[in-house]
Amino acid sequence: MKKLGFGLMRMPTLDKSNPANVDVEQVKKMVDLFMEKGFTYFDTAIMYNGFASQSVAKTALVDRYPRDSFTLATKLHAGFFNSFEERDKIFDDQLQQTGAGYFDYYLLHGIEASMLPKYEQFDCFDWLLDKKAQGLVKHAGFSFHDCAELLDEILTKHPEMEFVQLQINYLDWESEWVQSRACYEVAVKHGKPVIVMEPVKGGTLANVPPVAEKRLKDHAPDLSVSSWAIRFAASLDHVMVVLSGMSNVEQMEDNLSYMDDFKPLTEAEKALCFQVADIINGQIAVPCTGCSYCTDGCPAKIAIPQYFSLYNEDMRENLGEKGWTANFSNYDILTEKFGRAKDCVECGQCEGVCPQHLPIIETLKAVSKHFDH
Repeated sequence: MKKLGFGLMRMPTLDKSNPANVDVEQVKKMVDLFMEKGFTYFDTAIMYNGFASQSVAKTALVDRYPRDSFTLATKLHAGFFNSFEERDKIFDDQLQQTGAGYFDYYLLHGIEASMLPKYEQFDCFDWLLDKKAQGLVKHAGFSFHDCAELLDEILTKHPEMEFVQLQINYLDWESEWVQSRACYEVAVKHGKPVIVMEPVKGGTLANVPPVAEKRLKDHAPDLSVSSWAIRFAASLDHVMVVLSGMSNVEQMEDNLSYMDDFKPLTEAEKALCFQVADIINGQIAVPCTGCSYCTDGCPAKIAIPQYFSLYNEDMRENLGEKGWTANFSNYDILTEKFGRAKDCVECGQCEGVCPQHLPIIETLKAVSKHFDH
């Protein structure tokens, strides 16, 4: 299988305010370009493109190509079922919406610590194996948004899972929260091939700071900025496919131009990616060093440095244009043990001990406005 996958989650639309109003004719052109070059992996899910993605997959792909000529993946998300019956109905609806007859890859969607008990409660791992035994699923796996330690626990408990989908990109490679490298290494340890999601981090790595872009262009003038992110992920030995949520024909053509005859990054090129990551990481909203002086004695037990770290990541990503990120889940996970940013009583003890003299109270208000809901 060629290493580029078509993620049907950011498809072009006819109305920017309505993600479900997909420009199906443009998607058909994108599918045709993709298939003509011998790429076959398509990824969809219930909620993508305003819940229209699976139906568009049927119209643009399934109804137009022989079933054995492409690979289709979709997912079961814990947010959409609360009973065994609802779990089964979702799968039946997915078969009907896509018209696919079976799914080549099926994933338990977005596993993290807060969702895992629900997947266990409704026996979703064995349920997925039963679908495989029936021939309705060819390969069983899951996508994951949490720490490497939890991933290790899941793969140890469920060795029957055949693959794992991880968020991997050069900006998150050493991230304390995403843990791209650590999670990748856990998957390798368990012998599981990896599907990569968010290789361009939702567009962040397609729009890098000018000084970073200059370094990339000086090295390879003809390559797009985003190509570095896709190629970084695809260069990892145990990566099976890298998903790209392409939004127009031009993005499709660009991705195909360097992935059709893919050449892994050299060590020098990998180092250049990490230099760009350092530049991006240097542009932070809150210059907190994480010393944690502020947390001792906080009456609301607020995890101030951790919240600032999450906030910095989202501010770098220009969230106002992008919407939800995984950091919302990371924030909610932390608030299971610590007070929320909005719980600040403005006592001021934190500001009195902060070596950086940060306006912590006002910054917590900004963090709360961003994350609390």
